Amino acid sequence: MPRRRLLQALLRASLTVTVLVVLYYQLPFTAPIDASTFTLLAAGLLLFAVVIAWQIRSIVRSAYPALRAIEALAAAIPLFLLVFAVAYLKLDDTTAQSFTEPLDRTDALYFTITVFATVGFGDIAPVTTAARVATMVQMVGDLLVVGLVLRIMLVAVKQGRERQAAVGGSADSSHREDAGPAAPPYLAKHDEPGA
Repeated sequence: MPRRRLLQALLRASLTVTVLVVLYYQLPFTAPIDASTFTLLAAGLLLFAVVIAWQIRSIVRSAYPALRAIEALAAAIPLFLLVFAVAYLKLDDTTAQSFTEPLDRTDALYFTITVFATVGFGDIAPVTTAARVATMVQMVGDLLVVGLVLRIMLVAVKQGRERQAAVGGSADSSHREDAGPAAPPYLAKHDEPGA
């Protein structure tokens, strides 16, 4: 049963990433829009924050919080990266020569991932002030995603496990691969020295 749940979680995570990437390549982001690129970026980041909040809530309530956290990260990180890839694509589309070379969808995604990974090969670089500001916002966002969001999800996993232990209690939660180790009966609070 634990293997099956893990495989299901990995399958759902892979499916989520695939759907997000397919949407990125299929949606008409290059069509003219009324909103500015920075408004689009702000809306995308707001959507990202809402997804994170919803994911945190679902992790805490899940019967398998660690597996749910894997799925949450599989949705959150690609969404975050694709929001910036769309912003870079729109920047390049609306302002000529925003980057050292024209960007197509793959180039925009490549640039976003190199910034996220802090690799920075230098083959694509922001040239205009707007492109540099968007890149700086991504750099700060990258730090927040890696540090803060990951930490929040780990806390949610811990709270979910504690909730499962409090609700499920005994034998049922000790057989779950994600409920955490059950305390041995000889470590009950009343048996501790000095209790």
